[in-house]
Amino acid sequence: MPNIKPISDLRNYNEVLRDVTAEEPVFLTKNGRGRYAVMDIQEYEKSQAMVKLLTELARGVRSGQEEGWLALDDAEKMLLG
Repeated sequence: MPNIKPISDLRNYNEVLRDVTAEEPVFLTKNGRGRYAVMDIQEYEKSQAMVKLLTELARGVRSGQEEGWLALDDAEKMLLG
């Protein structure tokens, strides 16, 4: 279950930070609506790396669709020289 708190709980930010774990961020609401997420820095870096990887994979797929795919033998030759 998500850990959701009103932003006013930041007055006692130590308690909010204590609730943040690598597996579970704390979501802060403002005027009853989700506004911010407080998460573990390692989890943030991991999610950013995942976004970058997926972006590059999508770029590769687009390139293959637009410019054509390489045969496995040709790709191996390019990589291995």
